[in-house]
Amino acid sequence: MSGGRIPREFIDELLVRVDIVDLIDSHVPLKKTGTNYVARCPFHVEKTPSFSVSRKKQFFHCFGCGASGNAISFLMDFSHLDFVEAVEDLATFAGLDVPRESASNVAAHAKTDLNGLYLVMEQVAAFYVEQLRASADGKKAVAYLKTRGVKNEIAGNFMLGYAPNQYQVLVKQFNQQLLVDAGLLGVNDNGSIYARFRDRLVFPIRDKRARIIGFGGRALDDSLPKYLNSPETPLFHKSREVYGLYELLKKNPKPQKILMVEGYMDVIALAQFGIDYAVAALGTATSQAHLDLLFRFSSELVFCFDGDNAGKEAAWKAIASVFPSLKGGRKIRVMLLPENHDPDSLVREEGLGKFSKRVEEAELLSDYFFKHFSSDLKFTDMEMRHNLITEAESYLTQLPIGALREMMVKELSSLAKLHILDNEAILAYKKQERKHRLKSGRPSVPGFVIALLLQNPKLIEIVEQKEINWNLLEFDGIERFKNILQVIADKKPTNYGVLLEAYRDHADEAIVKKLASLDLLTPEDGVEAEFSGALDKLLAQGRESRCARLLVKEKTMGLSPQEKEELKRLLAVR
Repeated sequence: MSGGRIPREFIDELLVRVDIVDLIDSHVPLKKTGTNYVARCPFHVEKTPSFSVSRKKQFFHCFGCGASGNAISFLMDFSHLDFVEAVEDLATFAGLDVPRESASNVAAHAKTDLNGLYLVMEQVAAFYVEQLRASADGKKAVAYLKTRGVKNEIAGNFMLGYAPNQYQVLVKQFNQQLLVDAGLLGVNDNGSIYARFRDRLVFPIRDKRARIIGFGGRALDDSLPKYLNSPETPLFHKSREVYGLYELLKKNPKPQKILMVEGYMDVIALAQFGIDYAVAALGTATSQAHLDLLFRFSSELVFCFDGDNAGKEAAWKAIASVFPSLKGGRKIRVMLLPENHDPDSLVREEGLGKFSKRVEEAELLSDYFFKHFSSDLKFTDMEMRHNLITEAESYLTQLPIGALREMMVKELSSLAKLHILDNEAILAYKKQERKHRLKSGRPSVPGFVIALLLQNPKLIEIVEQKEINWNLLEFDGIERFKNILQVIADKKPTNYGVLLEAYRDHADEAIVKKLASLDLLTPEDGVEAEFSGALDKLLAQGRESRCARLLVKEKTMGLSPQEKEELKRLLAVR
């Protein structure tokens, strides 16, 4: 991939030239139903088709899990690509070359350095592998792997290696500055260079594109820390990466579930027993970025923790962070192991069958959540019940509005022995949900106008033909309404798929997608008339509202000459 940004004009042209129906049909066979095309959703398991693709809008939407977007979004979600990769794939599908804007010298230099970092990481990883296999000191690491029962095939699959005890061997073979920038060498307070990984078994950490971005190292003696990770570098951000994901996806690009364990050796030991769907966090707590990454590949995550107190504490800390991610059919289970066992020891003792059964029968997040609270509180005590509500609701408020949240709120009420109508917090949830359900039906007049315009951007010509005093309009979301109108007026998109690209990662992206997915029940030959009528109604409501306010002010405070003239005009068109 060459340097430089992809011109926005090319991306828009690409979205016009590629028919989203043809693109998706090449990955997921579609069936025509009415004006749209349908299939079983590729992003979650379902029995009946709820995945719809619109040729007119150049937009896909799943009414089951909520996945939606344009052609670029589909490739990002389906093939697990980043934005640039998806644009490149879409260009290949269209038979086009991707142009690049000329980058400044600084940017070009930065790109060269990044490529240099990837190259040195790959070369050092190969050097570590060779040290494990052939060096005299590497025999210590080989002996350790044998005690853990790690076979040569698994060691090769994960590119396990050995880091010698001195840094000079790296400096003699590779560029010292690149080694420092890649986190392989460190610089202490007095400016001396030292090797970060010394006399350690090393685990290369690969991203989903097989590029080595960091290393983990295990001490082979009593040195501390026992495990050491690469520091933060331009390539490596431990809060956004997990160990073993590349190896997992190589075996199965669409795993039914992903098992989240605590350590490198857990991943390797499980893979050796045929459980090749495990990954591990890199010495840090589970983050939102970890969850978003893993949910791109599977709708179900199973968190596996040791059964001792430290494991239980780690489990709750991890689970407490997952609530905002539970949307669109996503599922999380919790698996606590028997005391004095980790995944490695347990799978060796029980075998593949029993361990796999434990994974299948892992506790649902909701059950684990309420068990956590009920084990610590005495519910005969009113104050304790109040504490339960107060603490638990801080987690439940993070859940996306929907069936899971509603059921967990009801369970919370039952567990605390409070009638649902007696609790203000739960009443607030219900009010939110009712508001959400109302919004899910036919939209308000402003919502209908903007939804119809989003789905048919060429209708902006009707807006531009009318003389509109936007100051008359006052309703919830008026600023967003005006901003969307302005974007459409400025961009003049050919279709909704092009327009949606302007809202990628924008604060209004979710509402724009939601409005675009609504079925407005408007016949194709009646769209312009329906839009014009709805817009006139919206403007009339604005005039009527302004007129009413001026009449009230006239009676109470009096009007300025300008306001009197305005009221006269408004009454004339009433």
